[in-house]
Amino acid sequence: MGFKLFRHTQSSSLLDTRTALEWTRRAASDAWNPLGLLLLASAWLASVCNYALWRELHRIGHLASAGDYAFAGALMLIIFSATVLVFSPLAWCQTIKPLLTVLLLIAATGAYFMTAYSVVIDTTMLVNVLQTDMRESRDLLHWKMLLTLGLLGIAPTIWLLRQRVQATPVLRHSVKIAIVFIAACALLTLTLAIFYQNFASTMRTHTHLRFLINPLNSVFAVADMGLGLGKASRRPLLALGTDARMGPRLDKAAPVLVLVLGETGRSGNLSINGYARATTPQLAQQDVVSLRNAWSCGTNTAASVPCMFSHLGREAYSARVADHHNLLDVLHHAGMAVLWVDNQSGCKGVCERVANVSTVGTQGSPLCSATECFDAILLEQLDARIAALPPERRAKGVVVVLHGMGSHGPAYFKRSPPSFKKFQPECTSSALQDCSVAQVVNSYDNTIVYLDEVLTLTLKWLKTKANNAPTAMIYVADHGESLGENNLFLHGLPYAIAPDVQKRVPWITWQSPQFAQRSKLDNTCLRQRADTRVSHDNYFHSVLGLLDIQTSAYQSTLDLYAPCMQR
Repeated sequence: MGFKLFRHTQSSSLLDTRTALEWTRRAASDAWNPLGLLLLASAWLASVCNYALWRELHRIGHLASAGDYAFAGALMLIIFSATVLVFSPLAWCQTIKPLLTVLLLIAATGAYFMTAYSVVIDTTMLVNVLQTDMRESRDLLHWKMLLTLGLLGIAPTIWLLRQRVQATPVLRHSVKIAIVFIAACALLTLTLAIFYQNFASTMRTHTHLRFLINPLNSVFAVADMGLGLGKASRRPLLALGTDARMGPRLDKAAPVLVLVLGETGRSGNLSINGYARATTPQLAQQDVVSLRNAWSCGTNTAASVPCMFSHLGREAYSARVADHHNLLDVLHHAGMAVLWVDNQSGCKGVCERVANVSTVGTQGSPLCSATECFDAILLEQLDARIAALPPERRAKGVVVVLHGMGSHGPAYFKRSPPSFKKFQPECTSSALQDCSVAQVVNSYDNTIVYLDEVLTLTLKWLKTKANNAPTAMIYVADHGESLGENNLFLHGLPYAIAPDVQKRVPWITWQSPQFAQRSKLDNTCLRQRADTRVSHDNYFHSVLGLLDIQTSAYQSTLDLYAPCMQR
């Protein structure tokens, strides 16, 4: 009896062992190899998630024949093999799910913005996104964005996270990775060799296509930004203009200069520049001079603002190996009181060494809601803020920088109060593709109508100081904007391929009679030069020249006011 029980127990044990082994083999057969998941995800990324690329190929007429479709298929293979090539070394049991989750969500986000706004993704665009604050980020949220993220990113991620992944021996899996890597390299090389002429010609003619390859565009932008930040952290800060001093045109009354730093300003949408709509009727009644052929240093705030306050100019600034003191530092070296007032997402490092305040989060003002303030808030408490600056500096002169929200998109309708919504109907959605181009233009033009008000209020404030001090104002925008031309919206395209509307900006100058007497700047001469090409490269030197700041950093050849100053 005992023997039979022992045999029965032994049989049951063997049966349980066989069952366990069978379940293990079945589970192993149902589990995914990490490389298999990578191949599947790469196919999804190369095809569906590159809808923006296929749409653009169709728009430029490269999906009109059988040969074009063959090229598109080859391009899909190139993206697929390149994705596998880049990420196969990371395709391990422990890393594959986190890796693919990140890639899927990046690709889905990129697909939405490239499709919705026809933007491209490069390093400057990524830097601009990372420097965007929560107020601006909220403007981008839309149900279509959530839908795109859900279909292209979240749904595949949920499926991915439910899959079992095989745990294979390190050596065996390393060999498999090497095989897949070599195969992907061979496929990439072969496809490029067969379609090289088509590929090279298309990419050379339409350079922006390379920034639509999803998600490799974002991955390479992150890598480039990381390298750039590493270089930036090692760049020394060099002193500039430490010899600055006020020139002989200084009289007993210290000057007050307001530099209004505009956001997203299109020169062609100001009626004082010839625009058919009356967007700037108040400025037309003021003795301002508007330069109609001014060009920006970049196509986004993060690139343009530090560049325009630099002495280097656009080309030298992008290739710099060291950082330098900027315009505000030089004014500070000259002994002037300098104040930066911000109603935006910061000064991009320009105002770090001078007095600066932010109006964001202001409570109790009718100009402010729970999330943001209209730009007239920049003038509130301005006298008190200036009074708080050192008196010995105020005695030499005051320079105030007002950095507003301006025409920041895509929620243009939020940038103007109800009483300034002159053009109707407006686009009241942050998803500009939901509106007609006419509605988008209406909402943008209303921001210019409000800009007209803010600049006029600034001039009124300056005129209250004119009895005691020579006063002046310079308004220059950081970059322009696309409003649906060629199906492009917003800004931030690489400078070389960006349309002119993203680079051409307004430049407005006003001076009181007292300031004109001090500066010797002839407005009539300046108006005659209104169509002369100028750029942000002139900004640093023109401000110094207007204030008669003498320093070795100043170059008279880049001072756009110099030809009209009566010496």
